[in-house]
Amino acid sequence: MGPIGMKPTLSTKGLAIGHGRHVLVSGIDLDLFGGELVALIGVNGGGKSTLLQTLVGLLPPLAGSITLNDRDPRTMSASDRARSIAFVMTGRPQVGLLDVRTLIGLGRQPWTGHFGRLRAADIAHIDEAMALTDTARFSERSLHQLSDGEAQRVMVARALVQDTPCILLDEPMAFLDLVNRVRMLRLLRDLAQRKNKSVLLSTHDLQTALDLCDRIFLIDRGGLWSGTALEARSGGILQQVFADEGLRFDADSGSFKAR
Repeated sequence: MGPIGMKPTLSTKGLAIGHGRHVLVSGIDLDLFGGELVALIGVNGGGKSTLLQTLVGLLPPLAGSITLNDRDPRTMSASDRARSIAFVMTGRPQVGLLDVRTLIGLGRQPWTGHFGRLRAADIAHIDEAMALTDTARFSERSLHQLSDGEAQRVMVARALVQDTPCILLDEPMAFLDLVNRVRMLRLLRDLAQRKNKSVLLSTHDLQTALDLCDRIFLIDRGGLWSGTALEARSGGILQQVFADEGLRFDADSGSFKAR
């Protein structure tokens, strides 16, 4: 539940996701609100990436509805969707020899029109995003010259430049060390709070997600559990879901331990 009277940026009702006729998760009712950072967790193959790709329109829903800023995203133009929701995928995209600053600047395309002419306000967005993600120091290098972690920060910067009310990220911390994973989550949390954005990210870093995220979406046995990090810690759901993965959640210390 969000604050009383606040409308969700993104919501679903009775959503079913999957591939072809194969349903991975069904009955998904979720709401994302401005100002919050939400972690999407679950075991491998459970449907985290499929859910994110369905929410941004890359995959069709198998049932139910999605509402983005009070509109059905399927009826929105590509430009309208790009102004409403940004998506950072796992992995390194193929972008040729574009330098980092130019690549990040492409995030302004939904706002600059066909000619892509950058105004002062667009340049300010680019400078801010690069400063926040610590990517300015390699702005003239191409993506293939960067480490996996550096490349991932570049793609997060591009999403920030897109300046949408909703940002979805699929494993944005997959190639980062512990220090930079924490730094990335803090950046996303601060961005959500300061700019009233809805940020949803999938992650395998369960501990950091519990420590820094406002809410948790947990895919389990074909359904979706939603609650605060405190409810996830104290309600027994973590012990239930991850027991078969060789992890034990210690409710007293609030941390995962290997079994």
